[in-house]
Amino acid sequence: MTSITFDTHKFVRKLQEAGFNEKQAEGLTEAMRAAIDDSELATRRDLREFELRLDPRFEAIKGDMSLLKWMMGALIAIAVANFSKQFF
Repeated sequence: MTSITFDTHKFVRKLQEAGFNEKQAEGLTEAMRAAIDDSELATRRDLREFELRLDPRFEAIKGDMSLLKWMMGALIAIAVANFSKQFF
C-alpha cells in the first residue's frame, strides 16, 4: 500500500501557534507520523489498483457463466424432447 504523507513542518508550526512549545509540537508530530506509517489504510489509488486486478477475473467468470447457460439450455431442451416423446 502507498504511504500517506503530510507536511510535518507545517504541522509543528500550527501546534506552536495553538500554544504547544517546540518540544511538545515535535513530539506530537513524530507520534503522528509514526502512527500514520504503522497504519494500513487503503487509499483511493490502492482500491483502484485492486479493482483493475479483479476485472479480468470477473470477465473470465462471465464467459464461463455464458457457456453454462447454453449447456443448461441444451440439457433442458433434450429433457423436454425426451419427455414429450413419451406422449407422442
